[in-house]
Amino acid sequence: MQKSDFILIGIDGGATKVSAWQILHSPETQEFSLGKLNATKSYSEIPGFLPDFKPVPVTQQLAERDAGQLNLNAQEQQQGAVYVEACARAIEEIVEQSENNGVLFGLGMPGLKTSDLRGIEVVANGPRIPEYASMLEKRLQLSKIELIQPLARIGSDADYCGIGENYSSEGQFKDVQNAYYLGGGTGVADALKLKGQLVPFDQIKSWMAKTWELKNSDGQSMELFAAIGGMQRLFAEISEQELSELNRQGVYPLQIAELATKNDSNALKTFKLIVKNLAELIYERIVTIYAGWQNMFGFVNPNRPTLQSMHPYKGTLLERIILGQRLGELVQSPAGKTILKEPLLQSLKQLIINSPFLDSPAIEHYQNLEAIVTVSKLREAPALGAGIDAYLNFNQ
Repeated sequence: MQKSDFILIGIDGGATKVSAWQILHSPETQEFSLGKLNATKSYSEIPGFLPDFKPVPVTQQLAERDAGQLNLNAQEQQQGAVYVEACARAIEEIVEQSENNGVLFGLGMPGLKTSDLRGIEVVANGPRIPEYASMLEKRLQLSKIELIQPLARIGSDADYCGIGENYSSEGQFKDVQNAYYLGGGTGVADALKLKGQLVPFDQIKSWMAKTWELKNSDGQSMELFAAIGGMQRLFAEISEQELSELNRQGVYPLQIAELATKNDSNALKTFKLIVKNLAELIYERIVTIYAGWQNMFGFVNPNRPTLQSMHPYKGTLLERIILGQRLGELVQSPAGKTILKEPLLQSLKQLIINSPFLDSPAIEHYQNLEAIVTVSKLREAPALGAGIDAYLNFNQ
């Protein structure tokens, strides 16, 4: 079957919903873009959804994984079936809108994957679904949807952001050799392109850590300052309000930034911390890539092996630092430009100028931060990357 005989779908699965998009490919330019067809399904709208679902403690999940014996309880099995059903319905909705019954799809989901990469065996905020791909494929067969080939793997949100930025017509990895991507949504996504190649963080964990693994001198995970959910939690803590109340009032980081422009003391305090920590995080990325790990942060997991200072990319200067997902949208907003972007660039510039780890050529390179730090143009980078990954692996 030719690559033009089916609809290509990319799916971004999260903690509360799945978002599926038609992905278009241009044979002439070899670039990808989002199509018009899309479908979003919240897990809560699926019959059988358990609103009070409690995940199995991660320590227990890890122990069971290491023992090679996952013991899924009845609630996990039920909630897992709901997740799969939501994904199936999103695919069905797109197929119904298209003129094609043949489907090739890619899927990104949080959590640690099974050895065959087709299931989820450890996840912080949801059910384990070790047979995810098989369950989904069987469910789609009932709808008479023709799968062009089985799902090759369930990928990670972070890797798919990088793939989207590298192959999309609007991607910001595609015309540079060396770049770092930091995406902030419910969680945080790190992606790297070095020496012209995408470099998954799972392949460089000996010398560079993911954002969520790092903690600052106050013992706080750096995810708190890059993820939109974390920023909201930070404001709730500082303003002594309940998260549920902020959600009810519609007070999210964009609204908190607007409060800061009106000199709300709690909002100003929140963004002062966000700016400080984001600047230190990006500075650590710059330094670690150029000069190796310099112990600027601790680790959330105290048992994580220490990072090596030697790696094959030392001496590399980043041409681009991309802020993506809802973090990017916040930085681009009118309030965000004043409250977040400008002070962030200023703080980062000071860290670089005063750096004991960067030499003069490196410091000089990063003086024009306004041109280096950019915002992603991709609305749905993980879904886009998932579809592209499926296409690139077609019949391979």
